[in-house]
Amino acid sequence: MHDVIVVGAGPAGSLAARSLAEKGYDVLVLENHSVPGLPQHCTGLISEETIAMSGVKPNIINTLYGAEFVFPNGKSFTVRSEKPKGYIVDRADLDRKMADAAKQAGAVFSFSDRYVSHTIKDAVFVDTENATYKSKAIIGADGVNSVVSMTMGENRPKEYVRGIQADVDMRMDNQDVFKVFVGNTVAPGFFAWQIPCGDFTRIGLCISGATESPSEYLSQRLIEMGVHDKVLKVYSGKIPLGGRPFVCGDRCMLIGDAAGHVKPLSGGGLYPAFRANSHLVKVLSSCLDANTLTSKDLTEYSKLCNADFGKELDLAYMARKKFKRMTDNDLNKGYDYVMKNNLVPVLNDMEIDHPTEVVKKVLKRPKALIKAVPLYLRTLR
Repeated sequence: MHDVIVVGAGPAGSLAARSLAEKGYDVLVLENHSVPGLPQHCTGLISEETIAMSGVKPNIINTLYGAEFVFPNGKSFTVRSEKPKGYIVDRADLDRKMADAAKQAGAVFSFSDRYVSHTIKDAVFVDTENATYKSKAIIGADGVNSVVSMTMGENRPKEYVRGIQADVDMRMDNQDVFKVFVGNTVAPGFFAWQIPCGDFTRIGLCISGATESPSEYLSQRLIEMGVHDKVLKVYSGKIPLGGRPFVCGDRCMLIGDAAGHVKPLSGGGLYPAFRANSHLVKVLSSCLDANTLTSKDLTEYSKLCNADFGKELDLAYMARKKFKRMTDNDLNKGYDYVMKNNLVPVLNDMEIDHPTEVVKKVLKRPKALIKAVPLYLRTLR
């Protein structure tokens, strides 16, 4: 019998497997694809801190020092700093290296082995399309469409956003600044991006709502840019936002997108997943050693995550709900607000993993705070 079965060999699952294997536990990782990292969905934009927490050194495609925010009326401002804002990494390479590191630590991987279901008796019996496995505990790291998460009941996130992006045979003039486009005609409910990756450019967007297709918005964007015939590859996916009601149950824990640990303003999931990992390993190790693996025993995991980064995710989701209510005219007024109050120097300090920190800095400026009231009131309708 295994100590732990991890469902999913993405970054969240591989890091959990590695951390537990390094502690001497018998860990089996089930992955429904033949290799980790494919198909790719992520933009690959992550911070230096996130790379450090991964425990590996992925191939870096580009280093970014700033971002240009483009509003519906075409006006824009650029924030930048002397130190990198983030790195574009080869996500497939990151996933492979993290899986290899877990293997080296002693975790066993079973590829092309799709999880179907599990039952809990005196242990966890996991059925896949190939076999039945037995373990003391199971970790759901099976992503946005997590099947493991739904074994806990009605456990959907507050919302999903759907995204699509294309790698285009086009070189951006400025290679150290990526572009963010907001507006309901460009990407309703979220934003679009244009990321320099050397000889190619990554162009994509996410939208909220289930009635429209993000591919229509991307096609229109590529046509307007005159690059619709220069597409190298296209990949798509969806992102869970707002968290899930449950992240642990009897002998079961969730991590990564499966847990709904995703930054609501950017859709990034690696940073919170890696932050959650230490809490998962701490709680699960203690419970394995004590052989007490009920949902009540494991709930400390949820408490530790909430205390560490949960409040920040909640605050960011509140900001997201305000953003979704903004019309293009409201967004343009947001640009005016930033420029009239000279907030670009404040925004220069924005970190991709902690975007709400810059909001707190703005709130410390009384004049800027007062002038923000009319804009805030528009989001209450």
